[in-house]
Amino acid sequence: MASGWFYMSCMVLGSLGSMCILFTTYWMQYWRGGFAWDGTVLMFNWHPVLMVSGMVVLYGAASLVYRLPASWVGPKLPWKVLHAALHLLAFTVTVVGLTAVFGFHNHSKITHLYSLHSWLGITTVALFACQWFLGFAVFLLPWASQWLRSLLKPVHVFFGACILSLSIASVISGINEKLFFVLKNATRPYSSLPGEAVFANSTGILVVSFGLLVLYILLASSWRRPDPGALTDRQVWLLVSHYRWDKAKKACFAPC
Repeated sequence: MASGWFYMSCMVLGSLGSMCILFTTYWMQYWRGGFAWDGTVLMFNWHPVLMVSGMVVLYGAASLVYRLPASWVGPKLPWKVLHAALHLLAFTVTVVGLTAVFGFHNHSKITHLYSLHSWLGITTVALFACQWFLGFAVFLLPWASQWLRSLLKPVHVFFGACILSLSIASVISGINEKLFFVLKNATRPYSSLPGEAVFANSTGILVVSFGLLVLYILLASSWRRPDPGALTDRQVWLLVSHYRWDKAKKACFAPC
């Protein structure tokens, strides 16, 4: 039962993450005219897609690397590298997303960083950068002592969850801000809930659902990487179920 709930959560999470990106892309393509890299509003349209992809979906996936039962046994270094690499990919996508919005603002002579959304967003990205460099220096490079790592691990985990929460808040405020900007004429105000508003609001609900599920998995004690020799009964069952599933897959796809 425990293993079934774990893998069902992973499948739901993958589906929600994919839908977050697809819905944001469709919103920008269908209602906002598509994409370009020319300084116009079409360049801005990359911003929501890349920020949702980087700061929410990829960041959430990277945060859950140590929740996979396969990461609980054997050398930890490959999982550290994967964790850091996925976060670096998320950060790279995020930087491109910021480049898109700053490029649009420069081209259109719009003031930078004046809204609550922009303050939340830039704070989140700054915290993400600090978190990544601290994690790389302390947990991936070999110089840090076990005492220092044990001291900083709870801080690292806490700020990881905070950054994801701030990312979700930034996305929600960004969706709301965008709808207020584009749905302010008398024929289709935001308050009349035209199709675009319903779709964008639904996208926001998907983002919140994805983030809450990631936070739940992060906080579930039975899915955390255990200390050496400290596997709980539920974690043992998850490990056994994982390797049974892996063995079954190999048997199914083995050449005849």
